[in-house]
Amino acid sequence: MRTGSPIRVAVVNDYAIVVAGVAAMLAAHRERVKVVELDSGLPVLTDVDVILYDTFGQVQGDGVDLEDLVHGSSARVIIFSWNTQPDLVERAIVKGASGYLSKALDGEAMVEAIEAVHAGTIVLPRDEAGGTVDDPSAERGAWPGREVGLSHREAEVLALITQGLSNQEIAERSYLSINSVKTYIRLAYRKIGVTRRTQAMLWGMQNGFEPDRIRVVDAEASEA
Repeated sequence: MRTGSPIRVAVVNDYAIVVAGVAAMLAAHRERVKVVELDSGLPVLTDVDVILYDTFGQVQGDGVDLEDLVHGSSARVIIFSWNTQPDLVERAIVKGASGYLSKALDGEAMVEAIEAVHAGTIVLPRDEAGGTVDDPSAERGAWPGREVGLSHREAEVLALITQGLSNQEIAERSYLSINSVKTYIRLAYRKIGVTRRTQAMLWGMQNGFEPDRIRVVDAEASEA
């Protein structure tokens, strides 16, 4: 464990805008947490203390390949998600995650959780009831389509459509009921002005909903 220096963090998700949004939330706390690598669709290469895995459009729970994330390092993994169902959280922790955070947290709370995980504490969502956070007032960070009014859930469903998943696969990936998936699809279609799935997929491909393959490394990190 490093002492007297910021905790080194990598943020991971398949969408560059998502990882950049998470990094921006932590930017005001550079003296405590230093984001040294942002990875979209690529493995973490820098020696970091904590890997923050954002679940937007990704596999979740025990489906997360933690060994692939840590890439043989001693980094601890924190799952950052809107889905905080107790069974989902439990499976992620049992598989080896060191923390599971709700996306309703602000930057200060995230940093406190990262510090706790770095110190060896298992951190769980503060909402003991668990569930799926879906309060527009709690939405933080960034995601594709936010500029046109898509909520985080609508954007995630559209991202999965763009990836070619069926409604049932989307429900299984995002831990939503099939009826909820259909509701989010209707709302998203209305906001982006389409009526058919093929139109939605085309719109998604033209508006940043295809997964990225980008790595951004802090220049100082490679020298540390």
